[in-house]
Amino acid sequence: MHCPEKNKMIKTLFLVSLLIHETLAQKTARSNLPTAPQTPILTAKKWSTLSGEEPLVIARGGFTGLFPEGSSDAIAISKDISIFLCNVQFTKDDGAFCVTGIKLDNATNIAVLNPKEKTYNINGQEVQGHFAVDYTGALKEKNVSMNQAIFSRPSFYDGMSPVLKVDGILSGKSPSRFWLNVQYEAFYNQHRVKLVGIVLEILRLYQIDFISSPEIGFLRSISGKVPKKATKVILQLLNANDVEPTTKLSYGTIVKDLTTIKSFASDIMVPKEYIWPLNPNKYLGPFTTLVPDAHKLGLQVYTFGFANDFFSSYSYNYVPTTEYLQFIEKGDSVDGVVTDFAPTASSAIGQALIISNSGASGVYAGSTDLAYQQAINDGVDIIDCSVQMTKDGIAFCSNSADLMVDTTAMTKFMSRTSNVPEVQTKSGIFSFDLTWKEIQTLQPQIVNPLGSDFQRNPANKTSGKIVTLFEFLELAQAKAVTSILVNIKNAAYFASKKGIDIVGVVSNVLSNATFDKQATQQVLIQSDESSVLSKYKDIPFYKKVLLIENTIGDVPKHTVDEIKKYAEAVNLPKSSVIKTSDSLLTGMTNIVKELKDANLIVFVHTLRNEYTSLAFDYWSDPNIEIATYIHSAKVDGIVTDFPATASRYMRSPCCDPNHELAILPARPGDLRSTIQPELLPPVQAPFPPLEVANIVDPSLPTVVNINRTNPATAPTPTPPPSSVRANDANFGLSLVVVLLFARIFVGH
Repeated sequence: MHCPEKNKMIKTLFLVSLLIHETLAQKTARSNLPTAPQTPILTAKKWSTLSGEEPLVIARGGFTGLFPEGSSDAIAISKDISIFLCNVQFTKDDGAFCVTGIKLDNATNIAVLNPKEKTYNINGQEVQGHFAVDYTGALKEKNVSMNQAIFSRPSFYDGMSPVLKVDGILSGKSPSRFWLNVQYEAFYNQHRVKLVGIVLEILRLYQIDFISSPEIGFLRSISGKVPKKATKVILQLLNANDVEPTTKLSYGTIVKDLTTIKSFASDIMVPKEYIWPLNPNKYLGPFTTLVPDAHKLGLQVYTFGFANDFFSSYSYNYVPTTEYLQFIEKGDSVDGVVTDFAPTASSAIGQALIISNSGASGVYAGSTDLAYQQAINDGVDIIDCSVQMTKDGIAFCSNSADLMVDTTAMTKFMSRTSNVPEVQTKSGIFSFDLTWKEIQTLQPQIVNPLGSDFQRNPANKTSGKIVTLFEFLELAQAKAVTSILVNIKNAAYFASKKGIDIVGVVSNVLSNATFDKQATQQVLIQSDESSVLSKYKDIPFYKKVLLIENTIGDVPKHTVDEIKKYAEAVNLPKSSVIKTSDSLLTGMTNIVKELKDANLIVFVHTLRNEYTSLAFDYWSDPNIEIATYIHSAKVDGIVTDFPATASRYMRSPCCDPNHELAILPARPGDLRSTIQPELLPPVQAPFPPLEVANIVDPSLPTVVNINRTNPATAPTPTPPPSSVRANDANFGLSLVVVLLFARIFVGH
């Protein structure tokens, strides 16, 4: 959806909502595995900020892109999604107000009340206007109100909000996080306004999270007097040619000596051009090394100057979100952005993870070089490889061990068809019965999960190359993908029947690709077998994901506690989150909340574009399904065949997960309530809860030596994984319910 269509969409949704409401009136570590440094728990995204957390959004005076700076409306709109930055001015009786600059003229109606101006020499410049230092703190009583200081912005709200004192804002504890920016110490001292004393008194009385200044003398004056754990002291660097009043050096010179800055400040705040400079033709120049250099010294970097309505560079094509992403996704990320439009910055940063399903398997054959490259180009956060094994022990990526599913194996190796009930119920041509050389003779082919009537990209049906796990990891490194997910299945079968230690193979390949020796790309190990995940419990950098393949209706607390012994995240089928009956949404489960309350990350699988995979409530629009899982169900990531669809949705400036939504999520049950009761499908039997027995597997069996196995001796039966046992537990469902579930599964 394009932003100009937002109003039309909202009107349409409102009318439909009225129609609906009117009708209502109706899922033992190997000792030789590598260890890695302790890293934070998996979060919704791995950021290249100094802390590893998402960049901060800092609102200059609140939402000043629309409302006057520091006004109650500006604060109210931005307070839940950003840190409030107050550029403070002081009156002659030590009153403090949030107004950018040294004059009151543009930001207030002071000139109307007192037309007489004064002229002062400030840092060597003659400045004429109205100055707060000439007034007392009783500006509100004098009917001084706030105006929009930038004349190209709407003036509708001018004069509607009084000037607000800093202590009044802070005493109300809204906004919850406060940044105080202080300037012009020499000027205030000349007027007997002792800046250091006033600021220290404010720090004594209130919680100030950040205090910044472009003046080194001021920062040195408060050094040692600010509570380090509570308040960060930040040097603001102005334009490169501007002169810092204490040292008389240009800021362009000062920024070259980060070590000295570190002696009196914990972080720096810089203009955007210090990081991404502009060429004379207004296109972006090369990325500077300021952010990585500062991060090496432990200095966080905040950048200012962001506004949707200021031209910045032709490289952004007038798309504000693109500019924010340039600073947080290209190279080392800045640690925060100062903006007049906090909602736009928030929507660019605060997003759920996009996880590929065998790459962009909706566009190219899954698990091929082309599918992975496409997913990366489409903006995926995590690319995945479901590991399969060849007869000669090569690990490669494929969604299924049965090569009949996604390759041309039937045309060459039909004689190799076999039955392996430990892997799947039907016969197949399995990768572990073929050598890697034999598999390389096959062509991959696109899988059409919705049937032959809904073919995917037929022009490229067999394009691409099957890749080994090592090649997959090389691609992830070359393209600097944020995270990788390695899915391991059938480990017990490989160990007991094929003599293959798939866990050991995967670990060795990861180590050979140096993924155990770096901390820039997150590694997720996923499995439906707890015995596999337990092998990685001593490697904190490898985050574990428990895969739940069968639909469940609930997760009791004792099961959640058991999951936490093995995993940091859970990957659920989407039908376990939002309940569906005959293509109609019927309600939501509490599973996501139950897992997230236990500090577990929640993913859902698998989202697709084809309209037959979508409930009627989504209006045949995959964007509405994405919106529903992210904003209503509040999952942390979605697994999709089409990363481009999810990326376009999440990157859209029309979509702000922390504010008003342009693409509204569906409300489960609303559409169903409009249907005559006699036309409704039968009520679906509730799905069973996830029990401990469904997730806990026996320890992996010893890896057999196939060459020494006595063929006359019957092998020890392989215990089925917990996911298979869950299927057995559900076998007693009535035929009607099974058929209904099958219908839903195919459709969704």
